[in-house]
Amino acid sequence: MFNFINNFFRSAEQQAVENSASSDEGNQHKEKEQKKKEKKYLEQEEADEVRIGGRPELTEEEVWSMTVDYVNKLKKANADRTKVVAKLNKFLENFNVKKFMKNNPHMTSPDFYMVIFNETDSIVN
Repeated sequence: MFNFINNFFRSAEQQAVENSASSDEGNQHKEKEQKKKEKKYLEQEEADEVRIGGRPELTEEEVWSMTVDYVNKLKKANADRTKVVAKLNKFLENFNVKKFMKNNPHMTSPDFYMVIFNETDSIVN
């Protein structure tokens, strides 16, 4: 304020330069704060798994029965394709529940359907 009184005839260009310099400092401060927040979020550890709330984990018996049911539905859908049905039968014969559960721990029913789809998709297509 006193600078303005002392330099009454100061040019508009000087005022614009001073105003932009002061706003740059404010913007830089805001940017630093934003970067700190982003860094804080990135440093927080998050679980890679998403668990659907309240769903119980599946037992071996449930996994086996769900697998048989899923494969039977695929057989019905592909009844006209004998090679696919034969491959599905072989998949079911070679299916090891303990190994499947070991490779996919803490599995819920939605997780099961995602995994079994990925394993049987190559057989059907």
